[in-house]
This record gives sequence, structure tokens and C-alpha cells, in this order.
Amino acid sequence: MKLVMIGHGMVGHKFIESVMEHADDELEITILAEESTIAYDRVHLTEYFSGKSAKDLSLARADFADAYGIDLHLSSPVVEIDRVQKTVTTVHGTVFGYDRLVLATGSSAFVPPIQGHDRENCFVYRTLDDLDAIKAASRNAKTGVVIGGGLLGLEAAKALCDLQLNTHVVEFAPRLMAVQIDEIGGKLLARQIEKLGVTVHTDTSTLAIEAGTDSIHRMRFADGSSLATDLIVFSAGIRPRDQLAVQSGLAVGARGGIVINDHCQSSDPDIYAIGECALWNNTIFGLVAPGYDMARVAAQHLLQLSQPQLQLGQLRFAGADMSTKLKLMGVDVASIGDAHARTPGALCYCYADEAAMIYKKIVVNADRSRLLGAVLVGCAKEYHHLLQLSLDGSGLSAQPEALIMPSLQDQVPQSAGRGVDLLPDTALLCSCNHVSKADLCQAISAGSTSLGALKKSTKAATACGGCTALVSQVLKAELQRQRVTVNNHLCEHFGYSRQGLYHLVRVNQIKSFDELISQYGQGLGCDICKPTVANILASCWNDFVLQPSHAGLQDSNDYYLGNIQKDGSYSVVPRIAGGEISPEGLIAIGQVAQKYQLYSKITGGQRIDLFGAQLHQLPLIWEELIQAGFESGHAYGKSLRTVKSCVGSNWCRYGVDDAVGLAIRLENRYKGLRSPHKVKMAVSGCTRECAEAQSKDVGVIATEKGWNLYVCGNGGMKPRHAELLATDLDTATLIRYIDRLLMFYIETADRLQRTSVWRDNLEGGLAYLQAVIIDDSLGLAAELEARMAVVVGRYQDEWRTAIEDPEIRKRFKTFINRELQPDQQADPQIQFSSERGQIRPRSNPLLHRSRSQDVSNTAQEAQSKPQDRRIQMIEQQIEQVLL
Repeated sequence: MKLVMIGHGMVGHKFIESVMEHADDELEITILAEESTIAYDRVHLTEYFSGKSAKDLSLARADFADAYGIDLHLSSPVVEIDRVQKTVTTVHGTVFGYDRLVLATGSSAFVPPIQGHDRENCFVYRTLDDLDAIKAASRNAKTGVVIGGGLLGLEAAKALCDLQLNTHVVEFAPRLMAVQIDEIGGKLLARQIEKLGVTVHTDTSTLAIEAGTDSIHRMRFADGSSLATDLIVFSAGIRPRDQLAVQSGLAVGARGGIVINDHCQSSDPDIYAIGECALWNNTIFGLVAPGYDMARVAAQHLLQLSQPQLQLGQLRFAGADMSTKLKLMGVDVASIGDAHARTPGALCYCYADEAAMIYKKIVVNADRSRLLGAVLVGCAKEYHHLLQLSLDGSGLSAQPEALIMPSLQDQVPQSAGRGVDLLPDTALLCSCNHVSKADLCQAISAGSTSLGALKKSTKAATACGGCTALVSQVLKAELQRQRVTVNNHLCEHFGYSRQGLYHLVRVNQIKSFDELISQYGQGLGCDICKPTVANILASCWNDFVLQPSHAGLQDSNDYYLGNIQKDGSYSVVPRIAGGEISPEGLIAIGQVAQKYQLYSKITGGQRIDLFGAQLHQLPLIWEELIQAGFESGHAYGKSLRTVKSCVGSNWCRYGVDDAVGLAIRLENRYKGLRSPHKVKMAVSGCTRECAEAQSKDVGVIATEKGWNLYVCGNGGMKPRHAELLATDLDTATLIRYIDRLLMFYIETADRLQRTSVWRDNLEGGLAYLQAVIIDDSLGLAAELEARMAVVVGRYQDEWRTAIEDPEIRKRFKTFINRELQPDQQADPQIQFSSERGQIRPRSNPLLHRSRSQDVSNTAQEAQSKPQDRRIQMIEQQIEQVLL
């Protein structure tokens, strides 16, 4: 059978995955894709502006087609379907024959017929190419407008905020997200989003887009007002891409969409349609989960036609639950079932807390025995519980309002709860990939005993990610039910987790690794427990990391107080608190870089990194930097790295407070603080957010009333938006909350766990963290502050301590019997090259080896030549003798 699929989006790729699970060698698959890239994750498209690449968003490895024998053609849009000859023709004139054809053409963005909609810098928000165009236009823009206040419109607004644009949302309806939430929820959502710096215009009709005076565009509205902007993004809904179906005579709906039956067949039984181009029961489904259901149904039906021997059951598409839970610009929003109470006789219970900006509503049937729907804005912790009540039709208690009323929730009998243990096996926990509780439990019993393994084996929590917390709860509960002991020991030398070791050190006043392992461990330790314990000791007591009892525990970077680079040299990063530096300081750094021929680069954290220093040069460089007023920037440690700042109210006309002053104060307070992983901070002087505070572990944004505190965000491979912990704080309160947060993180996080992952693993989520940090629910606030005061009070500049101690300084000698001058090379084989005009030394990577035996080092050693390995072994032995 020749199978041709037109389109390769998320739903199309899910269809291919479903087919390949059972396809035999007789099935020939051809994919004709319009875009230049393979299928990617459109659900998380906005993260493209937060650092994710097209590769990160990809749903398959680049060579998946070759690996599975699929004939893939990118940048090959189809222009004609000939149903008589059973062929399709691409824009390039290439003709492909088919036995079965699948249309997965998706949808296109609806652009309202507004006068001037086709002017320059007017975009839609659908593809990576669209996002690239928006990003390019934003470089010369100050203001951006999104026309459309639905799900995708608010995602687009988030993207414009990430691009540092003054952002507006213009919505024709009287509220945001009119399809999903009601009037009160929409108003509260608008207030939440405006608090984040986005201006919302609801009940606003755009008449024309004209040339602006001080901006590229002037938007003219029906009420006579106008808005100047440089960039416009249309996100006013979608339209099914059914042009090929119309051209070939397939049945389509009155308002568009390819008509399909329960098997996802069109009016031509040899042609299937799935996803947003398909119309089932007069409905277009605009979410990924129903599209995935269609993909599975179509794949099963097609396979049974081509391979009758398969016993796959009789799947039929029967519509889909359109409930959804999202985090829009950091605001939790959820909609379940009949959110607008359209069912005859439906009753509503509402709870609103405008001070906390939380709104909750449930809809029940006339006799209050069944939950029909719900709306949650600002806090969606009840979502999974309410969703399951809605889906399985379980009876409600005599007080349905107790489901959402804080004052009544504690009064609900335990048996009325709907924890994962009480969920039926048929409960659908991952609607995107159709994974039930029974599927998860079966996979856990078969050996998927970690979240990563469970995701891989079931595909749960791999699409939108909204069910991750629930999947984790099922995993934990099922392991406990099966009496499986999950070993969280740090390593074979300690029968404790990192948290356990921390509390042993803290409670028993343990000051050295030897003391800890003799009392609570066994053996001599390893490259896992030694650096971890070193980090714990530094977090508790802040002793100098290179004193004799601690030095041997450190990894390479901490041992040499600098970051070792891939060529064997080191980088030197002096601290520049808040990014503020004097002209004299700039000159001093430049002179050091020039003298020691160091490659210099300004980092993303507003510091200057000097690369290429050799081991014997480090103390000399530190001395000169210390004389110029600098100290260690701790770029080598699991500690506070930087506190980024904008210029604040002292210079910026938008600034409402002194961002630089606060950034310097915070950096000087927490410098040297050792933690489970690196910590980055930022302070923005207004909601324009030029310091990118909402992507940091700790972010602070100035308001007219004080400071807003954001926590547990990060960039990197898995970026996470920071969450708003507290608002309108005075400076003293802000610092108290940060003290508590950081020390609570240090005491409870796992080894090498960023604050974002730590926060995701906290049971109770943000509400729990707020209770601990703000309300002192655990009674630890005073103790956490006192412990931070001890660490702050014991700060010392590690560079200065190292160069002032002759014994420690000896560690930075390349040869024990020869003194090298500053300009001398330790290795005559070092070669110098130019990198964009700067001298860049390329040293022998065997000159200074890493002391930590991590996986990458082991792999590199395994591939090296035998003689190189012998040299390395000798060098290691010499190093151990010297130590």
C-alpha cells in the first residue's frame, strides 16, 4: 500500500508514530510537508523566544525518516489532488501516487479584513518562520500589539513581552478568552496580565491600520480612539486549511473544514483528514489532544484495511473533552466542561478573592449531584480533581461549594477526596496521548519506576506537559502500593539523600567530611559525595573551601577558583556587582587582559570574562585585580553568580525605583553563598523588564508601591517562567523573603537541582512556598534568617585568601622546581591564534586535567590513544603526590 500524508505538524507526526507501531514492510509512506522543518511542538511555540531552538522544539530526531524508511519531502506544498488517478502534485511539479491519502494540513491564522492588515510589520503567529519574522522586526520596534485575546493571542503577547516590547492586547469581545472562561474570570485575568505590564483593550473593534507619525502604524478603533505601534500580530482565531479538499471535490462544512466520519474518513473513503483541517459532527477541534485522538483512530482504521490480520480493536472518534489548563504569562487558567453553564437547569457556585486575584467557579446539574464544568483563574490546583469528577460523573457531597471554597475545603471528609489512589483505572490522565491511570500503573509494574522512564514508555506528559504533576503522583502512589523502596541515597558511601546529609551536618555541627563519613557513612568517599558534602559544609559554615580539610573535596573549578576550559586553560571572572563598574575598573581589567593575553568577553550576566589563563598565572592575575578593587565572582562555584540589573530610575525615564542600587545590595549580601546549584538573580526598575527578572532564580521588579518578587525561574535547556511570590514589598521585607527562600532551597533541594526543578517537585506548589516563606507556616522563618546571617557574616574573598596563604598558593605552580615569570609559557607547545582580532591561546588539553572524573572525561579517555592514556595516568599520579 502506498500511503501519502500531506502536512507534517504535531497531529500528522502522531499519525506516523501510530502507524509505525504496527506497519509492515509492505507499507510505503510518503510525507509531503510545506514547511522547511520536520514536525515541531506548536504547543510550546512561545518558548522559542525564551531560548529554545527549532531543534529543541522538534518532535523527532533529524534523521527519523531515513531510520524508518519514510520518503520525506520538506518545502514541498501540494497544489493538486487527482482523486480519479489517485495522485497528488507538489508545487515543484512532482507527482506522487497513493492508495490511501491523509490530509493533515492543519489550520491557518484568521486575519480580519481590516483596512491596512497587509502593511509591513503585520504578522500572524503560527509557524517558526512567523516567529523568526516577528523577532527580526522587534529589533527596531518599541511597541507591539496582538489583535486577539484568546489562548494563542495571550501566548503571542507573552512572546512580545519576551522581546522587550511595550505590549498591548486588543480583543473584540468584552473579555479575554471568551470561549473558555466567563465574564468575571475574564476580567480577573485581564487584571493579572495588566499587572505584568501588558495593556489590555477589550470590547475594542479595529477599523483600520494606517501609517503612524512616531511609529510605523496607527491603529484606529471604532470608539474614535487610536493606538500607535510598530508591530502587529494577528491572533484572532483559526481557519481550517481545506483548499485542497474543495479543489478535489471532497465534502466540506458550510464554514469550512473537511467533513469526516468516526473513522476520520472524508467523503472519499480512501482519503482521511485529521487535526484542525477536519470537521467532525459540525465541530472543528483546535486543541492538540483531539487531533491526537483522530491520528490514532485514522492509523488504526487504515492499518486494519491494509493488514487484516492485526487485532487492534475498533477505535472510533467520538469527539473530545475540551477542558484545558494553561499558564498564560505566569497566570494559571483552567476551563472544564460546561464552563458557561449552558446545560438546562445548571447551577453555579463562585468564589472570588480580588486581593489575591483568584477566581473559581463550578457548574453542577439541577439536583447538585454531578459536576458539569468549572473555571479557575489565578490558582488551578483543583483542576485535576475537578476534571476527573466531571469526566466520570461521580456524585458530589452535600456541599459542592466545598470543592472551591477555602473555608470549607478542610471540612470535606477524607473519603470525599479524589486523590490519585481513589481515581478509577479508566481515568484519562494524559488526554494528549490518551494515557489512563491503568496504563501508567501497568508501565510502572513493568519497570518504569522513574518519571523519565514512565514518560518514555507511555508518552504521558510529553506533549503539553499539563499532566506532569498528576503522573508523578501516580508514580509515587503506585510504588508505595507495590512496597517498592525508592533508593534516594546520595551514593554507596552514604545511606542518606542530600537533604538528609544537610540536616546531619547542621544539627550535629559537623565541620568536616572525615567527621561526617566516620559517623554516618562508610568507605573513603567518591566524586559524587565529596563535592556534595563540600557544598553542604560551605552552605552551613562558609569556611574557606581550600583549607586543608576541604580542599581535597572540591571539583576542578572550586579547587582552582576558576572555570577550567576545554583547552586546559582557565577563565577569570571578577565580580561586578549589579553590572556597575567605574572607568578605572574597566581600564584595570583591560590592562590585565592585555598583559596576560587573555580573550575577553562580556557575559550575559553583565560581567567581563577573561579566558586563556594558565595555572601559574592565576594568583598573579588575581593580585592585580584585587589591587584594582575587584574580588572573586564565584563563576566557578555552585553559588550566586550574578544579579543583573537595568539602569533603573537614576537614568531610565520609565524606571520607578533604583534597580542598580538594589542589585548591588543583593549581590553583596549573597555573594559566595554555596547552594545545590548555581543561582542567578535580576532586578528590573519597572515592568518593561529590561533585566529579564522573570527568567531568574530570584527576580525583582519595581512597582509604584515597592518591589514584586518572582522566584524559581531559569533559562537554559528547560526554561521556566518565574512565579510571582509576593507583591509591593518594601526593601527590608523583600530581603527577608529572599533570605528565607534561598536557605529553604539550600536545606531541601537535591544535589545539582535548580530552583525551577525544586519548585516543580514541591508538593503544594507555589501556595505551599508562599505559606512557608510569607506566612511562616513551618515556624522556620526566624531560623532561616539567622542561618543566612551567619553565612553572610562569614564571607571572605576566596581569591584574596588563596594568594595570602603561601601553602595554598603552592597549588598554582605548574612545576615544583621552577618559577615561571608572568609572561612565560608553561608549555612551549602552546599555540596562539586570533579570534575576531583577540589573541586566544590554545594550550595542550593534557596540561591541566580536570580532577572530577565525570562521564565526559571517561568517554574522552576511552577514545584516546594508549600512549595518551599512559601519559594521563602518570600525570594523575604526580598530581596526587603533589596534593
